[in-house]
Amino acid sequence: MTVESILEKLISFPVFGGESNSSIIFWIKEYIESFGVEVLLVPNKEGDKASLHCRIGPGVDGGVILSGHTDVVPVEGQNWTTDPFKLTDKGDGRLYGRGSCDMKGFIACCLAMLPQMVKASLKKPIYFAFSYDEEVGCLAAPELARAIKDHYTETPKYAIIGEPSLMEPIVGQKGIYILETYVNGSAGHSSRIKQEVSAIHESMRLILWLEGKMDRLISDKHLDNRFHPPHSTIHIGKVQGGIAPNVIADKAHFYWDLRTIPMDDIQAVVKEFKDHCDERENELQKIFPDFSIETIENHPPVPHLDTKTDDDVVDLIQRISGNSKWDTVSYAAEAGQFAEEGFQSAICGPGSIEQAHRADEYIAKEQLEKGVGMIEKLIQELSSAHFE
Repeated sequence: MTVESILEKLISFPVFGGESNSSIIFWIKEYIESFGVEVLLVPNKEGDKASLHCRIGPGVDGGVILSGHTDVVPVEGQNWTTDPFKLTDKGDGRLYGRGSCDMKGFIACCLAMLPQMVKASLKKPIYFAFSYDEEVGCLAAPELARAIKDHYTETPKYAIIGEPSLMEPIVGQKGIYILETYVNGSAGHSSRIKQEVSAIHESMRLILWLEGKMDRLISDKHLDNRFHPPHSTIHIGKVQGGIAPNVIADKAHFYWDLRTIPMDDIQAVVKEFKDHCDERENELQKIFPDFSIETIENHPPVPHLDTKTDDDVVDLIQRISGNSKWDTVSYAAEAGQFAEEGFQSAICGPGSIEQAHRADEYIAKEQLEKGVGMIEKLIQELSSAHFE
């Protein structure tokens, strides 16, 4: 099968983050097994989702993991001019469909080159690692990375996560943590605002504290100019509370995300916030004994990626991609999770992140060709007796 025909098949599976990916993962599994390669599944507890991994080549140390996710974001409410789950060629050098760019294009490149991998005299192995639920918090990658580490007697050295980067090596990503904070105050007539504890007013004070924390990190020179913006960010994306203008709100909550540069500790920032909340509770319980603030996890934190530009994986990607530049990104991806398991990790894949999550998402045919070309050069590298 050609890379375009494989991409067409992958696009036809409308697997959204959070939903079962059994349809697409079993198709990929059967395709890989048709070339005589053993495939291992890493299912979730419910058994309706699974990641997969496999090895092509000898069981020796120093191999390369090629990783991607099988889920996509929804299309509801977007103004698509094509069927999002039918790969469409408009004759403009682009292939349209949900996931074409993010990131089924990269998976298609991997699968299209599988026959060549199997036939090659690889001196070092290539591994596929395809996950689920990346779009709802990179939930499956930690278990998948550990499964690879635990299953094989040898140890892979590198992990290339094929997020769309226009084939440019990405050496850094910010960490991300999404949380929810719930405030319980006392209801009452709005004229008694000084005698009661408004959950909305206290929520706003907490939000201002979070904004102030971001500003303090900046003023304390917590800066990394590789990123844009070059500092950690704290953003409140949703606030709810109250029932009427003249009623003091007894309930309010807000959702916020924390995106940290590598020098900042996500958990340390959250702990400082919770310590501040404890102080507010102690103070306001003097007015209303049942006043409380609770902050819970919306989804687990995703670690940052902080690959050094002189690490071997960067040199490898630059050689096989033909791109001598490097960059960083502020979005979350699975690269940091593979790095936490000890694999030298970086992001590099076909397509542009500017097309991801949009209506009429597309990948340029030229980018697909470059993705295939990168993997072809990887096969050549790993077939060389001199590869380190």
